[in-house]
Amino acid sequence: MMASSYNAKEEDGHHSGAANHGGAGAVKSKKPDNTAFKQQRLPAWQPILTAGTVLPAFFVIGLIFIPIGIGLYVSSNNIKEFEIDYTGVDISNPCYVCAKNFSWNSTTPCHCSVNFTLTQPFESNVFMYYGLSNFYQNHRRYVKSRDDSQLNGDHSALAYPSKECEPYRTSEGLPIAPCGAIANSLFNDTLELYYIDLNGTRNEIPLVKKGIAWWTDKHVKFRNPGGNNNLTVAFRGTSKPVNWRKPVYELDSTDLENNGFINEDFIVWMRTAALPTFRKLYRIIQKKSSTTPTLPSGQYILDINYNYPVLSFDGRKRMILSTISWMGGKNPFLGIAYITVGSICFFLGVVLLIIHHKYDTRNNSADIPN
Repeated sequence: MMASSYNAKEEDGHHSGAANHGGAGAVKSKKPDNTAFKQQRLPAWQPILTAGTVLPAFFVIGLIFIPIGIGLYVSSNNIKEFEIDYTGVDISNPCYVCAKNFSWNSTTPCHCSVNFTLTQPFESNVFMYYGLSNFYQNHRRYVKSRDDSQLNGDHSALAYPSKECEPYRTSEGLPIAPCGAIANSLFNDTLELYYIDLNGTRNEIPLVKKGIAWWTDKHVKFRNPGGNNNLTVAFRGTSKPVNWRKPVYELDSTDLENNGFINEDFIVWMRTAALPTFRKLYRIIQKKSSTTPTLPSGQYILDINYNYPVLSFDGRKRMILSTISWMGGKNPFLGIAYITVGSICFFLGVVLLIIHHKYDTRNNSADIPN
């Protein structure tokens, strides 16, 4: 058996022979520096979980979360919402003919009207949304198919759009403005709402088209090409998207502050949805009098210029009327989540309390055996 000797310096990376041959052959030590951080001697705090700390925590969380959840749920249920599908899938639907015959190649719009009844009046401001189903705006190539520099009014990007916009980058040898698949698929149905009074007269409901986009989108991310207030001249040398019927500088020719890239309907559409079934804000119905409801109960007519075909991808279109509360639109999920978590914590607290009292066999007076 061969004997071996132990040398502490060799363990640290220092060989005993290195000192006899000078510093040139010395091996640098791999031992960490003797500091509190590298030697893991920093002060630390570690909670000690006992029945006296865990049980009150469960009960406190339950007692706090359950009332909050009930408040959120009640507030969500107080929001009034009305939804109507106008896709035209069924032959009895007034938009059936438009849905079957209209396509992106159609040159004339199709018109249809849908009658509906509001059984309850809508107070305060009412928000009108359009909703789409089975439309995957979250597809990776679809989301990337845009040029943010072009949308921000950059002249070079206007003349030479990003390659991410392919195959909607150029048309007939001219750059497309705005380019990309998102802009090309802009929702372009026109919705008008009428109230039928007791005399059978159609009264048009005024719809506000401004103030529907995020402030940062309207004033920061989207800008028209600078240097000329005449958008026809600013967009000269560009082509409209393939599926559009009119160029971008004619989206709202009556209002320069809502035309071109800063058109709010266009801005709302360009903010892509995360799920295939979504809604986007279309118009706002503002409350005018404190004594009369914004939308009284009764008969209404929704006039539709049917310009957006969806049956090719088994999609659905709908119009939604909704009020809002301090927490936003109607969404009971948050209230249900708070109630569920609070109930689970309270239930676990009760169960653990019973177990603690039933099976706690500690005896402080017992002697420790030798």
